[in-house]
Amino acid sequence: MRNEQVMMDQIINIAKEDERIRAVYMNGSRTNPNSPKDIFQDYDIVYVVTETASFIKDKTWINAFGELLMMQEPDKNDVGRGKDVDFTKSYGFLMLFTDGNRIDLHIETKEVTSDGYEQDRLTLPLMDKDNLLPAIPNPSDIDYHVKKPTKGEYDHFTNEFWWCSQNVAKGIWRDELPYAKQMFEYTMRVPLDTMVSWWIGIQHDFQVSTGKLGKYFKEYLPESYWKMYKETYSNSDYTNMWESIFVTCELFRILSQDVAEHFNFKYPIGDDRNMTKYLKDVRNLPSFAKKIY
Repeated sequence: MRNEQVMMDQIINIAKEDERIRAVYMNGSRTNPNSPKDIFQDYDIVYVVTETASFIKDKTWINAFGELLMMQEPDKNDVGRGKDVDFTKSYGFLMLFTDGNRIDLHIETKEVTSDGYEQDRLTLPLMDKDNLLPAIPNPSDIDYHVKKPTKGEYDHFTNEFWWCSQNVAKGIWRDELPYAKQMFEYTMRVPLDTMVSWWIGIQHDFQVSTGKLGKYFKEYLPESYWKMYKETYSNSDYTNMWESIFVTCELFRILSQDVAEHFNFKYPIGDDRNMTKYLKDVRNLPSFAKKIY
């Protein structure tokens, strides 16, 4: 597997030798001083180019990066799904190589760069043939730190969690596994993960990021809470699903009340009690039942 120095040299040298490429910059986890380094980190690279058409029409220039295992062209896929995408402004190549390295390469015109270059605080300039790239601060993940919740946000997610729990219960009783699983993941886990992030934010004065999709939860949660969080995942067995639902409710309850106390919000204890009882009642409801109560 090529090391970081070899990869960076190759990325920059390709740009130096191609007159169509006028500048190079990088963003993502490799520019984040707080991101753990490992062998799976992508190289999130942007080539600022004079035009995009020739890069898209003849892709043999990609061979210089190495032997491909697979490549995805998300913009091309979007057009195939009927989306309106302007290839003349930008285009993406996601490349996984046979040595395990991955480059997410984005080409964009100078005009696109001038409009968005300074928006991502994790941007690091690598090469600039024409002094196109303005001076920017050193990369920082501050834009990705957990943000303090507003009362409206807190009220929304606590309400959403408890309201949607009945859909999961309904799906299990009906033996509609795909519905029940997806309802849990999309309508209960989202509020849970949001509350986990807020709770972690409080512990660290909102100076940390919990990572994409909560990938750093394990690092920041106490062992007891992390154990509970792991138990929110279950398999296709309904008994296990019910156990995970009640663990989820307990963890959500604990963290939500802590967040409410910190910000002087009001936790909807009435909804909690009513829906917890409802969930227990549905769990014990026979499959042949003709009424709930």
